[in-house]
Amino acid sequence: MTQAASGVQPLRWHGDALELLDQRLLPGRIHYVRCTSAAEVAVAIRDMVVRGAPAIGCAAAYGFALDAMRGADCVQAEALLGESRPTAVNLFWALARMRTAADPRAEAEAIFREDLAMNQAIGAHGAALIPHRARIMTHCNAGALATAGHGTALGIIRSAHAAGRAISVVANETRPYLQGARLTAWECVQEGIPVTLVTDNMAGHLMQRGEVDLVIVGADRIAANGDTANKIGTYTLAVLAQRHGLPFYVAAPSSTFDLATADGAAIPIEERSADEVTGYRGERWAPEGIAVRNPAFDVTPAELITALVCERGIIHSPGREAITAMLAGPTGT
Repeated sequence: MTQAASGVQPLRWHGDALELLDQRLLPGRIHYVRCTSAAEVAVAIRDMVVRGAPAIGCAAAYGFALDAMRGADCVQAEALLGESRPTAVNLFWALARMRTAADPRAEAEAIFREDLAMNQAIGAHGAALIPHRARIMTHCNAGALATAGHGTALGIIRSAHAAGRAISVVANETRPYLQGARLTAWECVQEGIPVTLVTDNMAGHLMQRGEVDLVIVGADRIAANGDTANKIGTYTLAVLAQRHGLPFYVAAPSSTFDLATADGAAIPIEERSADEVTGYRGERWAPEGIAVRNPAFDVTPAELITALVCERGIIHSPGREAITAMLAGPTGT
């Protein structure tokens, strides 16, 4: 397995097993969960050991390969992995490739290497959108931890920082799972990128005071018309960005585009456990007996997105024709 850019390795192959950095424990502890079967990888994906659409796709590919290498039922392996997270389309894209692979281990490694290359190309394209001294708000974690390495939204930030631009990050904590507070902030600290942590409900206030210059987020699925599913709270940010005249960018590899899904209304939205909302890590702060909603994602309409950035280039004012044309063109990696 190729060393991931930035030194952060969310996935690594060791001996005859896949090792996944347990992102539930970050930033306090670095620990890898060892998986030797598709079933174990599926549990790790479902339980958020590994998260982020591209990383989920890579993990699923290796999970499929683990069962194929020991002669297990690959139909069952694909079913188990496919049921682990419904919204991130990279999962199903990777499994479709694995289904027809002559050499599953080699195909899984190819998917990993391609994702890393795509992320680096996204960073190169997207860095051109970032002005000097930009104050960039981001949501959830779309960094090296969410991919094979380098990252999508955070990959653009990383590339702009490496190019010498004096940028800073405003990281939304991202309730209820705190991916921004725990993961994005941690990655920025590792890279020496100035970062300020805020709660999600502070975003509008900071925009109103002129303390944010642009917003960059990742994506878990982009429909054919450009509607984009991402971590819950992204739609709110897009509305706020439009209200305050700020660019709103979405960064994702081509594996996140789903041309078979016409628009955002057709994207399945995962509903997760109430426990993630009523408390955290064993401590409960909400009263017993209440009803809870916990949709993990929301959908941002294409008209609120300034541009989509993928490894093939930048799609300004995204729509069905522009997306189809971009995906039909050269890879750009």
